[in-house]
Amino acid sequence: MISTTPGVACTFENDLPTESDGVLAAIEHGALSDVPTLRRGNPALRISMLETTSPGRVEVWRSNRSVETGRHADLVYSLDGRYLFCAGRITHDENYAAATEKLYLQAHDLIGQLGYPEVARMWNVVGGITDPVPGRPGTDRYSMFCQARARAFDRCGLVAENMPAATGIGGMDAHTTVYLLAARAAEITRIENPRQVPAYEYPDRYGTQSPSFARAAYVRSNDDFRSLFVSGTASIIGHETVHPGNVALQTRTTLENIAELVSAANLRRHGIDADITLSDLDSVKVYVKYPGDVDAVRQVCASVFGPEAEVLYAIADVCREDLLVEVEGFVSVPGQ
Repeated sequence: MISTTPGVACTFENDLPTESDGVLAAIEHGALSDVPTLRRGNPALRISMLETTSPGRVEVWRSNRSVETGRHADLVYSLDGRYLFCAGRITHDENYAAATEKLYLQAHDLIGQLGYPEVARMWNVVGGITDPVPGRPGTDRYSMFCQARARAFDRCGLVAENMPAATGIGGMDAHTTVYLLAARAAEITRIENPRQVPAYEYPDRYGTQSPSFARAAYVRSNDDFRSLFVSGTASIIGHETVHPGNVALQTRTTLENIAELVSAANLRRHGIDADITLSDLDSVKVYVKYPGDVDAVRQVCASVFGPEAEVLYAIADVCREDLLVEVEGFVSVPGQ
């Protein structure tokens, strides 16, 4: 019999959870980030972006199993025997590149020690993502981040075919917050989009180091549910931004990209027997560059997401100057 409770789920709630059992992480939104910590028995972190409802909602990742927590070097973590969550924060100073590489290597060490080798999903909230780096002419913060992450991945032996799904989005303060979900015993299929060039194959016009992530990750774990993580997706066809300056058309193109990514036809190309549409997504996070564009973005999104979907809108910069919106998603799919 198929269980009715997914192994992992994401909801957007009005406050931090009061209970600790089953909570993998609680993520708040605010003008300033904070060092990830253990609060009320589970990892809690604040990322530097503003959520558009009042009071701002908390992003909560839950497991249907008991959760243990701990610290490792500069990271806090939680685990349930199937999934591991961990998080850390990097200060934007003269040691930023080395500190970014170090944090990624600490995460790799942690998942190796605890036995959760399959990284399914990563988030990177990079403050001032398109700002120039002082003392580094021609280099913005995101380019420096991508270079440091690539060096860490190279030292860990992570190749393109094993990249996790990921989001790289702009924060509001001088820090980068990194958090991830890894799996212990799972088969993970990395998914690319026929409408888009794989991010790790972008030409060098976008930076000397291409971003290191897959467009989505499909996780078959030892439970009755499969998890599909959709990376941060924008209005990019091939490798080029389309509809610059038009937030409504950028939002439509972004949603069309996700629809193609999760379509039955594209999933079959990757050996996955599933039929998913935009209306099936359980949780969605929509990043909007300018506060004045939120209503226009919300109107477009409201026409495609299901009535039961958890949707959070946040004000955040995007990794290219001409991109106005980015969307990510998650869905649990009953196993076959």
